[in-house]
Amino acid sequence: QVQLVESGGGLVQPGGSLRLSCAASGSIFSAVGAGWYRQAPGKQRVLVAGIRSSSNTNYADSVKGRFTISRDSAKNTVYLQMNSLNSEDTAVYYCNAGFPAPTPYWGQGTQVTVSS
Repeated sequence: QVQLVESGGGLVQPGGSLRLSCAASGSIFSAVGAGWYRQAPGKQRVLVAGIRSSSNTNYADSVKGRFTISRDSAKNTVYLQMNSLNSEDTAVYYCNAGFPAPTPYWGQGTQVTVSS
């Protein structure tokens, strides 16, 4: 059973930055990739960024140029560096072990709130 634990969320002012982390209980990310998703209140969960096992990355148009997904295989951890945050980035962020095809393995979510 794969377990994913996210961290790094919090309250940040518009224009600020945060880095989210997603640590896996095993070396799954290198094999199947990983995706970061977010879900705002009253909205569906959507893909924000993904990194394939090959390390190729993809981003939603709304975050291109501002967010960067990366992987540290030695630490079984995937990161999401978020810069130039705005209120529309406010959501619960989840990581999934799998990209482009998601798997049943999700983290518990971490809240990101962008507000002055």
